[in-house]
Amino acid sequence: MAASRSTRRTRFDDDGWEPSDPFHIDFTIDDHRDAQDAADSVADEPAHFDDADLIEPAWSTYVDATRGPGPVPEWVITDARAIDTDHGVLKTGKEADVSLIERIAPDGRRSLLAAKRYRSSEHRMFHRDAGYIEGRRVRRSREMRAMATRTAFGRDLLAGQWAHAEFAVLSRLWQVGAAVPYPVQLIGTELIMEFVGSTDGQAAPRLAQIRPEPRLAAHLYDEMVRVLGALADAGLAHGDLSPYNVLVDGERLVLIDLPQAVDLVGNPQGFEYLHRDCVNITGWFARHGVADATADDLYHQLIRSIPGVG
Repeated sequence: MAASRSTRRTRFDDDGWEPSDPFHIDFTIDDHRDAQDAADSVADEPAHFDDADLIEPAWSTYVDATRGPGPVPEWVITDARAIDTDHGVLKTGKEADVSLIERIAPDGRRSLLAAKRYRSSEHRMFHRDAGYIEGRRVRRSREMRAMATRTAFGRDLLAGQWAHAEFAVLSRLWQVGAAVPYPVQLIGTELIMEFVGSTDGQAAPRLAQIRPEPRLAAHLYDEMVRVLGALADAGLAHGDLSPYNVLVDGERLVLIDLPQAVDLVGNPQGFEYLHRDCVNITGWFARHGVADATADDLYHQLIRSIPGVG
C-alpha cells in the first residue's frame, strides 16, 4: 500500500515556525484583488463517494506529523493503523488545493478531514509573499535571502511558512474557543484539519453563497461579532476577511483561510487590517438587511477587546 498520496484532481472541483512566537508576522497591505479570487472561492462542489474518484488509500500520517493542540477532540482518529482515502479536490485556488480525506480506524470509526496542500514552487502564485517575508523569522540569513530573491528553494520555504503559519494560528484560536476548524496535523506543506460540512462529504457553503432571510442574517452577524471578538481578544485580526472565507454550518459561522492572520499590536499596520476586515464583512451583512452592521461600530467594539488596548 502506498505511503504517500497523489494529488490528482478529480471532478471535485518545522520550516521556520517557532511555537514560542508563531504569530509575529508583519505585512504590507495589499489591496489587489482580481476576479479569480472570487471564482476560486466558490468553486466548491459536493463530494461524492464514487469508486472512480478514489485515489489509492494510504496509511495515516498522524503519528509522524506535528499534531494539533489538546485536548484532542474525540472524533480525531489517532491510531497509526488508520487508513486515509483521498476523495479528490473540493476546492482549488492560486496558493493551495483542498481535498476531502476519509480516515478509517481498524475498529471502523470514520472521520472526514480537509487536507489543504500548498503548492510546489513551480505551480504556485503567492500574491501576498512580499508582505509575509517582512516579519518572517527564520534562523539562517541564507533562507531569508532565498525567500527575498524568489529562488526555487526560497519559494519552497515560503510554502512551508504559509502552512506553518496557518497551523499555528488555527491552534491558538481553537484553544481560545474561536469558531475555526480544529487543526488535526501538519506534515510538510500539507495541513489536515476538521472538515466542516455534512457526514456525506458535502462542504458547508460559504457566506457569499447564501441568501439568508432577515432573522438568520441577524443571527449570523451576531455570530460574526463573537468570533471576531475572540480573535481580537487573542490579539489577532483575520487579515483577509471576506464572505468567501467564512463557512456557514447550519446556523454556525466558521472562519477559514487564516495563514495571513495579523498580530494587532506587533504589526505596524495591524489596525488597518482590522478596519479593512470590518469594512469587508459589514458591507455584506448590510446588503442583506442587517441594519446594525456598520464598519466603524464593529471596529471600535473589537478594539475594546484587544488586551492592553481597549
